[in-house]
Amino acid sequence: MTAEIGHFALILALLLAIAQSVLPMWGAARRDPALMGAGGTAATGQFLTILIAFAALTIAYATSDFTVLNVVQNSHSAKPMLYKLAGVWGNHEGSMLLWVLILALFGAMVAWFGRNLPPTLKARVLAVQGMIGVGFLLFILMTSNPFLRVDPPPPDGASLNPLLQDPGLAFHPPFLYLGYVGFSMAFSFAIAALIEGRVDAAWARWVRPWTLAAWCALTLGIALGSWWAYYELGWGGWWFWDPVENASFMPWLLGTALLHSAIVAEKRDALKSWTVLLAILTFGLSLLGTFLVRSGVLTSVHAFALDPERGVFILALLVVAIGGGLTLYAWRAPALKAGGLFAPISREGALVLNNLLLATATATVFIGTLYPLLLETLGGGRVSVGPPFFNSTFVPLMVPLVAAMAVGPLLAWKRADLMGALGRLKMAALMTAVIVMAALYLTVGGPVLALLGVAMAAWAFLGALAELADRIRLFRVPAAESLRRAKGLPRSAWGMTIAHAGLGIAIAGMTASTAFQSERIERLAPGDRLEIAGYEIEFEGVDQLRVANYLTEIGRFSVTDGDGDAVALLTPEKRWYPVAQMNTTEAAIHTNWLADLYVVLGEETEGGWTVRAYHHPLVPWIWIGCIIMVAGGATSLSDRRLRVGAPVRRRNASPAPQPAE
Repeated sequence: MTAEIGHFALILALLLAIAQSVLPMWGAARRDPALMGAGGTAATGQFLTILIAFAALTIAYATSDFTVLNVVQNSHSAKPMLYKLAGVWGNHEGSMLLWVLILALFGAMVAWFGRNLPPTLKARVLAVQGMIGVGFLLFILMTSNPFLRVDPPPPDGASLNPLLQDPGLAFHPPFLYLGYVGFSMAFSFAIAALIEGRVDAAWARWVRPWTLAAWCALTLGIALGSWWAYYELGWGGWWFWDPVENASFMPWLLGTALLHSAIVAEKRDALKSWTVLLAILTFGLSLLGTFLVRSGVLTSVHAFALDPERGVFILALLVVAIGGGLTLYAWRAPALKAGGLFAPISREGALVLNNLLLATATATVFIGTLYPLLLETLGGGRVSVGPPFFNSTFVPLMVPLVAAMAVGPLLAWKRADLMGALGRLKMAALMTAVIVMAALYLTVGGPVLALLGVAMAAWAFLGALAELADRIRLFRVPAAESLRRAKGLPRSAWGMTIAHAGLGIAIAGMTASTAFQSERIERLAPGDRLEIAGYEIEFEGVDQLRVANYLTEIGRFSVTDGDGDAVALLTPEKRWYPVAQMNTTEAAIHTNWLADLYVVLGEETEGGWTVRAYHHPLVPWIWIGCIIMVAGGATSLSDRRLRVGAPVRRRNASPAPQPAE
């Protein structure tokens, strides 16, 4: 009965989404408060009904209800409860249910917290959000129903893909979807503004918090996916430019551009048309990622490689949503009033440069990801576009971006003194030079271009600190005055500094772990040793155990340093999942937060085992930097000026005097 309740709730949610699409849009056209208010009621109802459906599927997984086909295909009674629950969204049908749940949640939040939005704008935003919901609810009900029954029910299920039975992958998809779907709000605001024919500073202020929330969630989702790939797949890397990785990275890049463009639209009433276009394209790339993962055109450990018919449905949604949005943009954008003028050397100019570089970087990733698929579709054969292409096209665009990132916040609005801003960064420049020279000394014979990455990391981090020091006039006024200024800074300013510094830390981790890593691949018998990066690793043997729902071979490796002192006991595993008939590799990692020692147990061979050992300098800094970036975004989001429905209100002791007639 639980499955039938969930199915009925989805049908009811579709009806409410249709009402949300029609009634507030009609009410906004007629200026009818009752019809516009119905949009908020429908949005709340849609969220509650989808929540009931999601709860029904969760109960089916938690209780191992093998009368539900989706549970049979993706769960097993022997699985730990965490992975039973993760199985709810660890498959195509369940993940789409989570998608529409988040979509409905964002729409309901506009209804709950958008009291200070202009009524017509709020109504149209809710209507556009409802239209997106209609499309995806139809997709679920027509092609991807998670509540189909199976008769007779099997005694047990087929289990979840063992690669997904991991804490990192349990939480990676929800954050990724929060980011993907979060950008739908920027899209809905953009379409609503185009329908009204007005984009102003107030509109930009409403778009920014939704974009920032989506950006934070997507950043965390990508970081979790990268961390999972690093320790679970056993190849020692954290990013491979996989097409599905790129599918999440592209909306992140364009969303970053949107975030900065919205600042110009709010502060200077400029770049309004460009900001609207970015909002449409960012959500378009989110839909493109959904299509790539679910169309069956890609083979990836990240993809739901399903039948192409579902991909065609999503492609139709993509064409309707983005094609319609771009058509409306082409029609209405020329009528938008131009904003304020500014000189090329200004904060606006720096943000324009930021947008151009991020948009160009997105285009290179887009071409490298889709060109092989398009060529194969047209019968041109298979080509491989891998890391060399992306490293040689994407990375050079990041150099001027990071260089300008430290300078831009020090420039004044409208017109600025570039030499004055650079003068305030001279200490950061000097310290960057010292760090580069130290890296050159410590890595004699290492890759020369890696020093450019070191310089970028140091410049981004120190530039962020220099900008903060300049704001509080550190060392130029008494310490108490600097502290008072620091306390008075808006949270959005603190958030920017924290996020930029986090990016610098992440770049340091990316550079060092890629350019200065060490690798050893040896065949070892018990008692044999290998040396790597000043460590000595002794292979003690392999134990075989049965754990929960898998069999495992656990290697034992004792690690000592150059002085012979014990450092760690590493226990990498090779797991066999009998139900799924699949092997997985579990790397063993020892970290001191400055470097990782990474050991993988390979295949058993005659006379020993294949063992791979890596030493990754600063690799933990990648994820530390990402967490700091998310913390910076969250700090900015907590600024009252950016919270939806919470503008600063001033109370007057007495009514304002009325003008004389």
